[in-house]
Amino acid sequence: MDNLNSDNLNSPQECALVLVDPQAGLGFAVQSMDRQQLLNSLLALVETAQAFGVPIILSTSATKVYSGPPFPAIRELLPDAPVYDRRSMNLWEDAAARQAIVSTGRKKLLFAGMLTEACISFPVLCCLAEGCKPFVVADACGGATVESHRYALDRMTCKGAEVTSWLQVLLEFQRDWTRKETYDKARGLVERFGGGYGMGLKYARDMLAKP
Repeated sequence: MDNLNSDNLNSPQECALVLVDPQAGLGFAVQSMDRQQLLNSLLALVETAQAFGVPIILSTSATKVYSGPPFPAIRELLPDAPVYDRRSMNLWEDAAARQAIVSTGRKKLLFAGMLTEACISFPVLCCLAEGCKPFVVADACGGATVESHRYALDRMTCKGAEVTSWLQVLLEFQRDWTRKETYDKARGLVERFGGGYGMGLKYARDMLAKP
């Protein structure tokens, strides 16, 4: 993809996706949004990263005592990905998980998972101090309450993180629907997960396209 570093938009070549604790046990605690909607956003984000060749780091915590394994739907998309299981709530304090991120060589990090108040915000705040640029994919993050989710987002943005959505990530990577190498996958994801926008794209394809 050409000319993707000429402005302030993110490119797939600059980013890595950090999935923090996408686990059912933590999902029970989410009250900031509908849990199925959260899972759908996580799936859309993972498939977006795969479509554009973005490295994905998958980390979990408390798998044996509370949170359980990653959501089966997430694991189905990433069957061979290493899972960096932690004791600490803060991924940045876990040597193996942190090294997996550093090893990608990417400074722009997309964070998604649970819970926004701790396992998302802690590594985001820490990686800022080391020169990384974190982006919190807010609709793919779940908080314990609507208020505490928002307060955590506010704190992270005040410190320099940026908030985005899975759809913005996809559109920012694609940018131009004439880019044929990712067109089919990107459009397919919008149709499946993009709500009314996806419905409109599907309608245009099925009803308005010339035979």
